[in-house]
Amino acid sequence: MNRADLAGMLNQQTTACAPARAALLDGGDFVIWDGSVPGQQLASIYAARHRRARKRGTETLALSATVDILTQYRTTPLRIGCIFTPGRTWAFMLFLADDASVVLAYTGVRQADR
Repeated sequence: MNRADLAGMLNQQTTACAPARAALLDGGDFVIWDGSVPGQQLASIYAARHRRARKRGTETLALSATVDILTQYRTTPLRIGCIFTPGRTWAFMLFLADDASVVLAYTGVRQADR
């Protein structure tokens, strides 16, 4: 998948859309991994990450909405991708249909200072 194809799939699924698209179009790195994971399993993982982020005070975008969307996909296999801002201050996790034809949800998480 190329940058333009991915940018075309970033619609208004969550409020993380505009910043994810901006990061991609500003030249941020991105990857779509091979393999898939059931939606409910991803929902459980990201619900736990949401709890940890709130506890630690980590800034997130649309993480709760993304968990809600992932929950709806139950046993449906989903692919995972990521877009980083050029300075890697934010990571936007993408959740795509198994054939990578559409982005179903995404969330942003501010990265800890390294």
